Amino acid sequence: MSEHRFHNRLQNETSPYLLQHAHNPVDWHPWNEEALQQAKELDKPIFLSIGYSACHWCHVMERESFEDEATAQVMNEFFINIKVDREERPDLDQIYMTATQLITQHGGWPMSVWLTPDLKPYYAGTYFPPASRHGLPAFASLCKYLGEAWRTRREEVLESAEGVVQRVRDLNQVVRKEDSLDERMTMAAGRTLARYIDRTYGGFGQKPKFPHSTELRVVLRAAQAMGDDEARQLVELSLDRMIRGGIYDQIGGGFHRYSTDERWLVPHFEKMLYDNALIPLALIEAAQATEDASLKRTFLDALTQTFAYIEREMTSPEGPFYSTQDADSEGVEGKFFVWSKQEVLSILEEELGELACVLLDVTEHGNWEESNILQLIRPLEEVALMRRVTVEELQQKLATIRCKLFGDRSKRIAPGRDEKILTAWNGMMIDALAVADAGRGGPWLKSAEKAATFILDRMRTPAGLLQRTYKDGRARLNGYLEDYAYLAQGLVSIYEASFDPKWIQHALDLVDVMIDQFWDDHEGGFFFTGKDHEQLIARGKDPRDGAIPSGNAIAATAMARLVKLTGRSDLGDRLERTFALFATMMRQSPMESAQMLIAWDLYQPTTREIVLVGEPLSTEVQEGLRIVREQFLPNKVIALRRPSQAESDIGPVKLLEGKTAGEGGTQFYVCRGWTCSAPASSLKDFTLSLAR
Repeated sequence: MSEHRFHNRLQNETSPYLLQHAHNPVDWHPWNEEALQQAKELDKPIFLSIGYSACHWCHVMERESFEDEATAQVMNEFFINIKVDREERPDLDQIYMTATQLITQHGGWPMSVWLTPDLKPYYAGTYFPPASRHGLPAFASLCKYLGEAWRTRREEVLESAEGVVQRVRDLNQVVRKEDSLDERMTMAAGRTLARYIDRTYGGFGQKPKFPHSTELRVVLRAAQAMGDDEARQLVELSLDRMIRGGIYDQIGGGFHRYSTDERWLVPHFEKMLYDNALIPLALIEAAQATEDASLKRTFLDALTQTFAYIEREMTSPEGPFYSTQDADSEGVEGKFFVWSKQEVLSILEEELGELACVLLDVTEHGNWEESNILQLIRPLEEVALMRRVTVEELQQKLATIRCKLFGDRSKRIAPGRDEKILTAWNGMMIDALAVADAGRGGPWLKSAEKAATFILDRMRTPAGLLQRTYKDGRARLNGYLEDYAYLAQGLVSIYEASFDPKWIQHALDLVDVMIDQFWDDHEGGFFFTGKDHEQLIARGKDPRDGAIPSGNAIAATAMARLVKLTGRSDLGDRLERTFALFATMMRQSPMESAQMLIAWDLYQPTTREIVLVGEPLSTEVQEGLRIVREQFLPNKVIALRRPSQAESDIGPVKLLEGKTAGEGGTQFYVCRGWTCSAPASSLKDFTLSLAR
């Protein structure tokens, strides 16, 4: 006999978020044809609740309202109730978040939307309490009011819903305007973005503070192009403060989602796979660009520890990566991650415990709600000077402190983990790992290859269409633009780390399907949903970067790299139409267009096309790769050809055509627009060619 009193249709789902609600007294449906048809047949409006498993306030609203039988009775009487995991259905999340923001002027999760049976929103909000407070109505009372409105004031409801739908459709459209594309747009955008960086604590704006790592990468490009040391230092300040702050897990590595304060101390404690894939890209580039050896070490240490966290806690035994880790454990936000002074002193020896308190800001009364969020409040150089020890000695002691605290923390009840595999987010992590490997052939590349192989083998239909999500042995749901774009981007990065041309062929195959399914022949650019997707109230193009860069922007980035590597002119034509469509937004809204600006910069004729001809494991080639790896060369593609490789064996990487080895067996080519300078046979000449 089941231990649960209630069962609903969510018990057959694979999403951990939906399964969390499978035993609510609410008669929940997943979003499917059965539920939508039932709403029409019974002439009932729909209550649509959208959230995700790591969402703190989603858990709160469930405990307060969805587990309450009286509230459930009201919901079941008036509505067909549908629960959606926003990570599985970003199309629904995008459409109805736009509606929520139009109706309320704000958004967030849990998202609560009331729809007519034909899916048109007539009221919306986010969290609602069980009893009226802080200007918010009681949830059950609101449900009863909105249900009665459908029964007694239908014309008014329909008119309101129609108005919202029209505005949603308008906002989902991107209309091409006559606007010129300037090769210096990325530089201008970076200069603009730099003005918004907090000069004291780094990051953009005040609280709450999100990492905005892609925007930092745009600033870094502008800083290099203009020789602007101040702008570069603002990026360094931002990343350094994040790494030293509470948003970074000082004990286990990895980044929490965002900081609730301007100092990066108090995070929203959930950890998202995408943040821990996007931030490393900024760390890699900042380490390449910085002139400060200490900061370089800081950035690379954080990168290494973040990937260690991913390997340890977020990697499936089959190879791909899990989605999120909750903020809550034992029903308390952040409980797993915070410390009392007594705990720290009891775990560590007296001298080490006292040092830990100094280094990690641990006090008797705490720095957050009578607990301590660990943060490195002072640079190690400063503490080393105060204590008359070397930085190296202090680093060793800090490593010991972290190791001992980690061992003790591991005995705690860990936060929940959403173990579904999302194609797009896996594409991001594959990209980050491969970029970080950069030709070393190490474990990061092997991890990227294993995850990519899993998705290509297990998350595609027989027709070659990607699926969005995988869990419990089941791949399901149509892939979205971002799934194709991020995976293609990751596959190109695997090629540039491994130089196996099969990865370029896989990327081209994906991009060809992406064009067939998502390309807009009329205006250019890509729709968010494919042509075979179900019809919703709007079909948009996901033009703006949000928590992650937009699908169009990542598609443009992957295509720009493929054009440089393969010479596919048809991709170049579509790419230019995409840039033209988004030109006005790129110029006027750099915060929303950061990744598209990176793609635009990469597509310029000045991008370096680097070819190494030699044996991959030879000293000369490995040293050449090190030279490339240690420089900040953001606009480049790189390919390798073995001396024995016949012209017929280079596969789709047409950049390799005509590139031959020198007398010494190794040759380096630096090209722009497929026009190459004289090949270099020495590392010194290669370095000079890169600098030109």
